[in-house]
Amino acid sequence: MRKTVIAGNWKMFKTQAESEDFLKSFLPAVQETPTEREIILCVPFTDLNVLSRNLHGSRVMLGAQNVHWQDEGAFTGEISPPMLTEIGVRYVVIGHSERRQYFGETDETVNLRLKSAQKHGLTPILCVGETKQQRDRGETEKLIAMQIERDLVGVDQDNLVIAYEPIWAIGTGDTCESKEANRVIGLIRTQLKNPDVPIQYGGSVKPNLIDDIMAQPEIDGVLVGGASLEAESFARIVNYH
Repeated sequence: MRKTVIAGNWKMFKTQAESEDFLKSFLPAVQETPTEREIILCVPFTDLNVLSRNLHGSRVMLGAQNVHWQDEGAFTGEISPPMLTEIGVRYVVIGHSERRQYFGETDETVNLRLKSAQKHGLTPILCVGETKQQRDRGETEKLIAMQIERDLVGVDQDNLVIAYEPIWAIGTGDTCESKEANRVIGLIRTQLKNPDVPIQYGGSVKPNLIDDIMAQPEIDGVLVGGASLEAESFARIVNYH
């Protein structure tokens, strides 16, 4: 059975003090959230420890935004899986378009990160999606099929979340139509060995859109950027109707 996964990606926002202030408003707002909804906060590395302490015993799971494929080594600026699991991290975002676009992430390194995360008991959230130019050229299906094929080599699909994030909709306010997102996510599902892998939609997800998004039969959750930075707006998304 597919589970519902609602994740907030804070990107490079919030100091430790700001993250604690967020939780003071957010945690009370999700106490009555249906238990079948998995709630995750994927936060900057500097916030992980303080959130780990404050989320202990709560409904909310802790997620990181990247992880290296080695357990240790001369990799300045990287974080290893044991460093994350030691402080209670359960999920990790891998292959986000911003990592691919700005920091040289490739399908090969995404695959290495996925397998390393799973080796250490982390559940990866694999991000895939196309640019506006690729969509306009009619390459959406081909590109995403290629990403799925390359990224998932040797990956355990029983411990995986996928997020379809059309790059042209991330941070632009231009949300992909719910039915179109549902169509693409349905296509992704046909490529998987495990049809119960939760597949999220991500890309300018807003509180006023969430009910329509979650009404789509193929969509199992959302990966939320800017709207996850405000406790009230993210709580409304988590508590969709």
